[in-house]
Amino acid sequence: MNMNRLVLGISLALASLHGAAAAAAEAPAAAPASSRQDAKGSSDAATLDTVVVTGAARTQRRFDASYAVNSLTREDVQKLAPKSYADLLGSVPGIHVEATGGEVQNITRLRGIPTDRGFIAFQQDGLPLYHELDGNFFNSGDGMNRIDVMNQRVEVVRGGPAPIYASSGGAIVNNILAEGSEQTQGKAQVTVGDTGLYRGEMYQSGALGKDTFYAVGGFLREHDGYRDNGFPNDKGGQIRGNIKHYFDDTSWFKVSGTFVDDHNTFYLPIPVADPRNPNVSLDPYINYFTGTLNSPALRSVNLKYLDGAGALQSMNRDLADGRHMRFGNVGFQYENSASDWTISFKSGYTKGRNTFDALYSTTNPVDGTTFANSYLNAARAAFGPGVARMGYALAGSNGASVYNPNTDSGLVMSAQYRAADSDFYSGQADLSATRLFETGMGTHDLNVGVYTAFFGSTALNVYQDMLLQVRGKPDLLDLVAYDANGNPLGYVTDKGTLRYTTTLNRGEVDARMFAVYANDTWTITDRLKIDAGIRHERYHYQGYAEQTAQANLGDPTTLADNTTRRFTGVVQNHELSPKATNWTIGANYDLTSAIGAYARASHMEVVPNSSVARSIDPTIVTTKLDQYELGLKAAYGRSYLYLTAFYTKFDPLNASFVAFNPVTGRNDQSVPFIGTAVSKGVELDGMFRATDWFSVSGAVTASDPQYKDLQNDSGADPAAVNGKQIVREPKLYGNLRPSVNFTVGDNAFETWLRYDFVGKSYVDLFNQTALPAYQTLGLGVSWKRGNWGAQLVGDNLTNEKGLTEGNTRTDALAGQGSAEAIYGRPLFGRNFRLMVSRSW
Repeated sequence: MNMNRLVLGISLALASLHGAAAAAAEAPAAAPASSRQDAKGSSDAATLDTVVVTGAARTQRRFDASYAVNSLTREDVQKLAPKSYADLLGSVPGIHVEATGGEVQNITRLRGIPTDRGFIAFQQDGLPLYHELDGNFFNSGDGMNRIDVMNQRVEVVRGGPAPIYASSGGAIVNNILAEGSEQTQGKAQVTVGDTGLYRGEMYQSGALGKDTFYAVGGFLREHDGYRDNGFPNDKGGQIRGNIKHYFDDTSWFKVSGTFVDDHNTFYLPIPVADPRNPNVSLDPYINYFTGTLNSPALRSVNLKYLDGAGALQSMNRDLADGRHMRFGNVGFQYENSASDWTISFKSGYTKGRNTFDALYSTTNPVDGTTFANSYLNAARAAFGPGVARMGYALAGSNGASVYNPNTDSGLVMSAQYRAADSDFYSGQADLSATRLFETGMGTHDLNVGVYTAFFGSTALNVYQDMLLQVRGKPDLLDLVAYDANGNPLGYVTDKGTLRYTTTLNRGEVDARMFAVYANDTWTITDRLKIDAGIRHERYHYQGYAEQTAQANLGDPTTLADNTTRRFTGVVQNHELSPKATNWTIGANYDLTSAIGAYARASHMEVVPNSSVARSIDPTIVTTKLDQYELGLKAAYGRSYLYLTAFYTKFDPLNASFVAFNPVTGRNDQSVPFIGTAVSKGVELDGMFRATDWFSVSGAVTASDPQYKDLQNDSGADPAAVNGKQIVREPKLYGNLRPSVNFTVGDNAFETWLRYDFVGKSYVDLFNQTALPAYQTLGLGVSWKRGNWGAQLVGDNLTNEKGLTEGNTRTDALAGQGSAEAIYGRPLFGRNFRLMVSRSW
């Protein structure tokens, strides 16, 4: 991206708005407080009056909500100091995260739902930036949303009425941005980290004129990374802003804009132990905490395939480009409460492009000699009987720079370079009407609305297998066929490429959907409240996918191009019209003003993603998700406790894990299991403030996620899977955060610990290879004096070892051949960040 341009844009915007605010301040408007104040988010989440707006027709206190909801203010986020959006969500109960993939596109799972994103719908001021949860190698969660000081707060609804207010919403994460008021205010913050992190962010809000207010902010960041790629990890930023105008005390409109241009490197699993002897660590070759297979050797990778006309196409890709997300969003919102009905209209349009470059893990490392000899017969068949032996050389050296794995780890490995490009757009709008009715048996607060979206995307995906050393920042290798005199006769590889273009996809889809919804909150007495809602959705997908076939590119000097994929010129067209109906019903009863209980049942139907219409021979399955909740809540002073028991049923579950085939280089090995996934558990979210200077916060989830009623039609025994723990889902996870604060004169200090724990889980369906339990310890210290502040945060202070994910390309069916995982995404090592800020 053009960093100078974005810096200049943020600076000019803030400078011009600051000037306008100063001019307006000479004659400030007397805005009615009832409609012109920002909704209050409490910096002390323990108070009863914490306000939430997500998952309801009107603003309400968190304590009054009949579902599990958290509100994280700007101050809360500052204190948590998350390394990524997933890291932030890991502080909330019921959401298990694997935040080891880098800054974006991490794994978030909700209450045992066996998907990588857990049907968690992200919104910005109540509307998604992109209608679907997942695009082509990006998602509309942390793939598109980024936290900075422009966020006034983040609200997280787990279960509850989420299916009524969001498509495919098992949960909702709503980013609520700052808005302006008569008083000019803002914040600037600089963050530096010992991992080569440099980040600046700021926002400012105030008055532009009579009844017109603004807010604008953003961030710029460059980061070498938590792992040593040999090139910068993250670089880019975003700018967001809005202007809001009040016509009178009952109506207003707001226009907003968001622009993101950001590069993020993706960390994939690494081998941590020798598969020939799992007791032997590979740490001397690839460091557990800082090592990665990402490498400068992959800064210029040539991808080859034949197009539909038979012409050879070539793409040159750079791994340092990472996931490059660029998009712009414009929004318009209007509200009018002049009549008995409150009319609300929200709309937005997003257009963007995502290019993706990453090195994916495939098979385990193998003994170098064994791997080389496995190609001896194929080399003799291709290059003649004069082939005497197989050997390795550094890629591109024409066999001259000989490499002997036995002088190193003794191992070699293959990995898959994935390049994926996508253009996308999404326009969405929501129109709703809310009215409060008085009846003889209490009041009804009725909310009815319509939602529509028009969206689409293109996709070009090219995968290619590379041969590597087993070490951090590995060199590419060539596997060479030598004669008896040591002369190269041919190559299994081609400049480090083991197999050209083993996977090739291209397609496009345009989609539209329309939904109607209604929700009624019936307040029977001051203590008893019942609400129910329904949402019906209809979709239409129209797209195409280009068919592929196996091809030989015809180079007689290498085997790397013998089994590539090519486009045939034949196109599959698809037109699909799925539909879904969701509902919810809940009740809330307050025993006293500070003790209450709630119960809820929700049903959600999830239609196939629009990508099925740009896929070859797609499988069309509508999944049903049922959630049942029973909650208790209590508050005393500034202490509180929310306890939620839940039961989740996911049906049908397609547990047909597709595995990487090292012979073809494609994901074409599968054992299909169809059944259900269930999870029952308890979430605890609380804070105990013992004194004015000491408190303990915590979020703990204990559950039992397991497979049920699986069936298999190809001879596999489902009894070996039924009742087993769901892949990568621990039974226990959470965090505890004791905190001490004190003042010295005009200086306010706070220090806290963060203890995170994750229980044992498994990489495979049969629970043969475990991801061991782990615990990490973090520390934070903050100082404030007037408008100035500073904060030092350290993570994983003890360098605790822990693995996430496993190697999903190969181990989901049969494990890793060891009792504990020897391949996975390790936790990041000990790291520190210092933040210095000034508010005004």
